[in-house]
Amino acid sequence: MLQHPSCTKGYTRDLDKAVSPEQTVRHIRSVLARTGHHLLERTRRVDTGRLGIPVYMSICGSKAREIMPTRKQMGKGASAAQAEASALMEFIERYSLFSFLARTGERGKGAQLTWSQAEDRFGPSLIPVQEILGSVQEERPSSEAVQIMDLVPWDFCPASDLHTGQEVVLPLNWFQTINEFNGSSAGNTDVESALQGLCELIERHVCAEINAQCPELPSIDPKTMTDPVLKDLLAAFDRNGIVVWLKDFSLGLDVPTVGVLAYDPATFPHSSEIVFTAGTATSPEKAAIRALTEVAQLGGDFESGSRYEPSGLPKPKTLDQCAWLRRGRAVPITALPDISHPDMGVELSRVAKVLAQHKYPVYIVRTTDPDLQIPAHYSIVPGFGFRERSTHASLGLFVGRILAEQQPEDLAEHGLRVLQDLYPQGHFLPFFQGILALRQERFSQALDAFSRAEDIQPTAQDKAFAAFYQAFCLSREAQWDRIKPHLDRAIQGAPDVHAFYNLRGVGAFKTGRYEQAAEDFRSALELDPGSAMDLVNLGLCLKRAGQIHEALSCLQAGLELDPGMETARAELEELLAGKQDREPG
Repeated sequence: MLQHPSCTKGYTRDLDKAVSPEQTVRHIRSVLARTGHHLLERTRRVDTGRLGIPVYMSICGSKAREIMPTRKQMGKGASAAQAEASALMEFIERYSLFSFLARTGERGKGAQLTWSQAEDRFGPSLIPVQEILGSVQEERPSSEAVQIMDLVPWDFCPASDLHTGQEVVLPLNWFQTINEFNGSSAGNTDVESALQGLCELIERHVCAEINAQCPELPSIDPKTMTDPVLKDLLAAFDRNGIVVWLKDFSLGLDVPTVGVLAYDPATFPHSSEIVFTAGTATSPEKAAIRALTEVAQLGGDFESGSRYEPSGLPKPKTLDQCAWLRRGRAVPITALPDISHPDMGVELSRVAKVLAQHKYPVYIVRTTDPDLQIPAHYSIVPGFGFRERSTHASLGLFVGRILAEQQPEDLAEHGLRVLQDLYPQGHFLPFFQGILALRQERFSQALDAFSRAEDIQPTAQDKAFAAFYQAFCLSREAQWDRIKPHLDRAIQGAPDVHAFYNLRGVGAFKTGRYEQAAEDFRSALELDPGSAMDLVNLGLCLKRAGQIHEALSCLQAGLELDPGMETARAELEELLAGKQDREPG
């Protein structure tokens, strides 16, 4: 097994890092100041102070917003310096990844080829097509896999094989499509960054397996904690009456993962949520610290009424949904695997060895931005799962999505016909036929395709999206009086999707049902409190209902979030003028 470069830990209080968080913050700020590209607007502390566990936010500047889908990143830690360093590193990893993707996808910058063309150009350096199949756990002859991968061009880029150290070539946009930004990382050194990315991938993988199976797992006895930072974190929750359950989520991978469920009986459900998350590190204590600070990040101090977006694990709505976590014998935290070492290079080698023993290939793509020169990477483990990925994944599903959404219409139509031959029972085909028809603005044809798709979808969420798109097709032809039944089905099947409430609210508004519209926009805001559009929509409903004061408040809040909404500004000015006219004197 390849030995990785040495990287001695210079800071170990709450997390293991090459240097202290204060040094990290100073270095990143100096780099961002030197570039002068308006990448970062600011950082700010966002926790309420109730727990005393700091949470920071980094807010993207104008240049970063041009390429990043997110506008803010959260950072966590047991100290304010570590939480701010975390928020800054989160920004660096996301910006580095998306700027790298943009550079790789530019014509002439990367190698955009079909799979067969890549085989001819790269030969044995190209990763095996069976690893592409393995990335979605599909069994299919290699010849058919190549036929499917040849339907679209791919952005090929170099990566390092973590097991051998050899350079290989892989289709970056394939893995970015199926993994999104899971595995992106940044750090003070290359080793620190790569280790961080792999720990995150392991965390997401074991969480996906556990979420699918709900197995009986050991419960960690908090009385066995000896790490002073860990004990202080647990005491902070205990002082505030917040119930914490700790579970061993390592799942036989020999890298420690700690799952945590936390809730406040005094504030749930009216001003807090059940938080369910996990953390992976090289030692059980650091894994538990990572998970508990993540709880603080997601929980909004369990009093603010904030809503978090679940990722690796689902968000339980009731304690009954968590009953399976109560099962399992109690164990000390020392019962979890431990691969820690004072040198992070040794730890990276140990993680690589664990994954090799479980037959998982590992590839690391260097995404370090040439201007920033802060180490950043994108780690890929074909075969790892993610909760967010479809449980019925296949090459055909993801290639079909790319065809329908991105490829020229004639190539998309041809590709979907090929997939029809290879996946005669493919549940995804009528859905993607509908997406393509939408692109072509053939709304009646799209409506028919989504109607056919709904009946054959394998999960309630898949059915919900097929129902939603039927409503969307009708909305494009302004048939607002017909969309509600489709959206009712969508919300019944997937009640946590913001877009469903938004469109149902728009439909109710268009047909004059302002109270129903307001209720839907409030539901949308519960799922996404930062949605400027829904705040404005709610304001318009309240204006029509004569609730002027509340309407003013919503319109002003929406414009603060997005000053560019001119229609909202005009409505606000009209309201202010009308209000002024009615004032005495």
